[in-house]
Amino acid sequence: MDHLKIVVIIPAINEEHSIAKVIAAIPQKQNLTIIVADNGSQDRTPELAAAEGADVVFEKRRGYGWACLAGMHAAKKYTPDVVVFLDGDFSDYPEEMDALIAPIVNDECDMVIGSRTLGQKTKGALLPQAIFGNWLATQLIYFFWRRRYTDLGPFRAIRWKALLQMDMRDKTFGWTVEMQIKAAQLNMKTVEIPVSYRKRIGVSKVTGTVIGTIKASYKILFLIFYYGLFAGRRLQKRT
Repeated sequence: MDHLKIVVIIPAINEEHSIAKVIAAIPQKQNLTIIVADNGSQDRTPELAAAEGADVVFEKRRGYGWACLAGMHAAKKYTPDVVVFLDGDFSDYPEEMDALIAPIVNDECDMVIGSRTLGQKTKGALLPQAIFGNWLATQLIYFFWRRRYTDLGPFRAIRWKALLQMDMRDKTFGWTVEMQIKAAQLNMKTVEIPVSYRKRIGVSKVTGTVIGTIKASYKILFLIFYYGLFAGRRLQKRT
């Protein structure tokens, strides 16, 4: 595993109470770089991330996808083999990263989704609207592409070349579902593994607010139907 170059991208906004914990819990290994994509924090998130050794990049345009794209842009200089996406709120267990990337290391797949549905969760960690939204979205993905997922969880790993192949475009709430749709369109091999999940530190910017829930739900459903009905069921792999 140490022979692979791994980049961990952490999109973050106002996570000063959790970001250091997240970075400290990531397994230390050779050829590993942590990039924190700060999405306009008004607290000490970037300073604390830098103090923990992360490469901090800034993206003032608000949106989860914008932050992830900024992290990808910064990752290019490290020419990684594998990219791991991880939230900055300490709801995931970064110490499970080795298990997350193992199927890629063992050349079993192109992408691994950490499924909170299959894993152990603390009570109240996944709100009812998130549980229902994940179920509906994954059922629709199966309907259109016959690709079975159980979660749209943010903790995931993917080969860098596969990620570039996807030509990711979403700037806000649809980032994870776009990635999973395009993996199906490109016929990439994906697996899910159970991951643990706990209550995040602070309040969710998405499911923690009514407006956030509505916006995220609309965007996720829009993308599924857009790619399923109008953008073509299949994409051709670029060489």
